[in-house]
Amino acid sequence: MMALVAALLLMGIMLGAVVQLPASATLVATAVIGCWLLVFAVRERRARRN
Repeated sequence: MMALVAALLLMGIMLGAVVQLPASATLVATAVIGCWLLVFAVRERRARRN
């Protein structure tokens, strides 16, 4: 749960910085955060099955 809160906090910080970042940097950061959240979700689902 703390990891999810940290991810949302990081996403909020990045959204605040979007105005000052180039579009390519914003897209890369978005992809990294999205992939990290996807990995987190898969790990949580596997942990609950076992």
